[in-house]
Amino acid sequence: MSSSEILRIASLCVVLAGAETLHGILRTVWLAPKVGKDLAIRLSMVSGTALAFLVCATLVPGIGLQGLWPHLYLGLTLAAFMAAFDVFIGRAIMRFKWSRIWQDFNPASGNYLSVGLLMLVFQPALVWWIRGLLA
Repeated sequence: MSSSEILRIASLCVVLAGAETLHGILRTVWLAPKVGKDLAIRLSMVSGTALAFLVCATLVPGIGLQGLWPHLYLGLTLAAFMAAFDVFIGRAIMRFKWSRIWQDFNPASGNYLSVGLLMLVFQPALVWWIRGLLA
């Protein structure tokens, strides 16, 4: 993997983290007071996945990966980065206890972060597949 590809992947991680952070802030400040926290979390699962797909659709082709497996590895990298980013924000910025952080990953508690991360694994491959169909 070239240094250019690594830089582009790192840039994708940063853009995705920024977009999802703003998405979370908007959910908390604007949507949750209007529809309630539980519904806001469920709705943001859909909108967050769509947002991540748009970011991937915009930036993944420029990385230059070829084939299914490199795109799946990219998706794993993105999901791992986003999970680590969420844990970092929870611990370092929000000062949450570990039990509160792990709750975000538990769909049984009404949080769908783990589901979103699983979907993120496949998004670069989906972008690659769709682009192949349209070519």
